[in-house]
Amino acid sequence: MDVFETLNGLSISYEKFDHAPVYTCEEANLINTHISGAKTKNLFLRDRKGKRHFLVVVSDEKQVDLNFLSDCLDVKQLNFASPERLDKYLDTKPGSVSILGVINDPDGFVELIVDQDIWQSEALQCHPLVNTSTLVIKLSDIETLFEHLGRVSKIIKL
Repeated sequence: MDVFETLNGLSISYEKFDHAPVYTCEEANLINTHISGAKTKNLFLRDRKGKRHFLVVVSDEKQVDLNFLSDCLDVKQLNFASPERLDKYLDTKPGSVSILGVINDPDGFVELIVDQDIWQSEALQCHPLVNTSTLVIKLSDIETLFEHLGRVSKIIKL
């Protein structure tokens, strides 16, 4: 699905900022200094057997303790998923992962985990599944999107 087509179809407003490609939070912070909204870090993880997949969204400044998160999710071990799995499940590439990836997962194979601190923000910065733009979307509009997609996020204090 097209991110912009989906957002526009739901009358979700956003601010769009185009920029040079960024692959890390550090690179994004160098060019996105004037953009409002909570800055996010997005991790695409899988369990040890590769049967469960997780999109984890946290503040760009947080370090995620994978052992703690494994315990919270009742998973023996979490690992970073491969670029091939990222392409298969969210139809995107490393460096372009964002909370909007759920648009490309209509069957809900990927479990969405959001840090409680991020979920209390007024607006989020997120890639439209390409790393050459950043969108700022109100959290209430993210909730509208999730409702439309039939998605539920698990909110965890990470």
